[in-house]
Amino acid sequence: MNAPAWQHAIIIGGGASGVLLAYQLLKNPASDLSVTLIERRPEIGRGVAYHTGNPEHLLNVRVGNMSALPDEPEHFWRWLCTRPDGPMCPDPYCFVPRRIYGDYLAGLIESLTSNGGAARLAVVQGECVSVQEGPAGVAVTLDDGRQFTGDFAICATGHDAAAVNFHCHVDPWTSLSAVGVDRLATVLILGSGLTMADYVLSLLRSGHQGQIVVLSRRGLLAKGHRRVDSLRIEEREVPFGASITVLLRWFRQRAEAHIASGGDWRSVIDGLRPFTQRLWLQLPDASKRRFLEHARAWWDVHRHRMAPEVEHRLGEAIAARRVVVIPGKLSAITPKERGALVRFRRRGCTELSELQVGAIVDCTGLVKDPATSSNPAIRSLLEQGFARVDPLHIGIEIGTDCAIVARNGSSSRRLFAIGPLTRAAFWEIIAIPDIRNQCAELAARLIERSGQTGKGRDGQTSNLRDRAV
Repeated sequence: MNAPAWQHAIIIGGGASGVLLAYQLLKNPASDLSVTLIERRPEIGRGVAYHTGNPEHLLNVRVGNMSALPDEPEHFWRWLCTRPDGPMCPDPYCFVPRRIYGDYLAGLIESLTSNGGAARLAVVQGECVSVQEGPAGVAVTLDDGRQFTGDFAICATGHDAAAVNFHCHVDPWTSLSAVGVDRLATVLILGSGLTMADYVLSLLRSGHQGQIVVLSRRGLLAKGHRRVDSLRIEEREVPFGASITVLLRWFRQRAEAHIASGGDWRSVIDGLRPFTQRLWLQLPDASKRRFLEHARAWWDVHRHRMAPEVEHRLGEAIAARRVVVIPGKLSAITPKERGALVRFRRRGCTELSELQVGAIVDCTGLVKDPATSSNPAIRSLLEQGFARVDPLHIGIEIGTDCAIVARNGSSSRRLFAIGPLTRAAFWEIIAIPDIRNQCAELAARLIERSGQTGKGRDGQTSNLRDRAV
């Protein structure tokens, strides 16, 4: 009997999104798909979020909500409890180091290869620089010239770090000691979100003695989690399709009523989570623009919260004046012999303030506009017309089935995208609870499609080595 000839899916990006999709495609033994997983880093499942080795960098979501599998909500908690060193916390309401979650994701791939799935999975280290679609399939080229062909290609490139070239810039994932910054120097951090909190903890842990100044447009800090349950919100209560003004008014009233009855606003936000993607899809375009310009910052600090331990540590540093948070806008950077002279305008002021700093760390968030992406795979898709930026410039345009929309407006049958790259269509698609559902749904569609097209084009045996050119 001939061995099965599988159809071939190429996943570009081996971070959390790529691993979750690969697992969903391969866990079903009846699937007709093989997978090539391409990742430029030496480790799978880490990406930007989970490669950190600092034990103080905690998950921003409680353990109980971080299962990789939508149909097994306690999967991650059970995995933690079976670790050789025992559970790291007493119950699923805890927050564990992000590097531990990276171990968990890497273990998903290891479980596939150890259970006879190695023949259907190839993990390739390299950077994808070109993606092409043709009538017969897709071709993916790496920076070293290797080329892989397949039936589908899925962009799971995750967050795209901004390309910054200003003077004395330090990458937020690089320690100051590694670039020779004096431990007594003042450090300026641009942005006051969750990445800033991580970097402050890294500075404090490394023994940095200089002052840490945080500059952001509004000076808002992410709120902390509390041990509260989600509020049950009925679908019929939610004003789908309403303008952003009506929607926000309804939301505030719902939160105020819950607080008045002794509840916590966090419960209302978490209760709305099952409906946020549908709300975004049905929100008028003008309302989407208004939300992004005027309300997004407040939504983010309430929706994307930090672990209580991180909130406490950061609060202590602010109270001790080790960290100073300034609402304002950067105006100019003048290079000096050691560091730079920074000029900025405080919010509500007309005159400029000055600050001598030894390093500037850009934590303003990751690239939102794919048109400015530094990722060569994304640039390749845009330049060739296989993809286009959405009208809001926050992601590439895709259909509700995750198919990438070309420059001419047609939806691809072979090119797909998942994770943060699809935020224009789904908005809430940067956290594991949302991405896992997206990956499971796309995997089901691809498996069904591969079954409809049969066991290969010529009915002959194929293997992954035949797919590399």
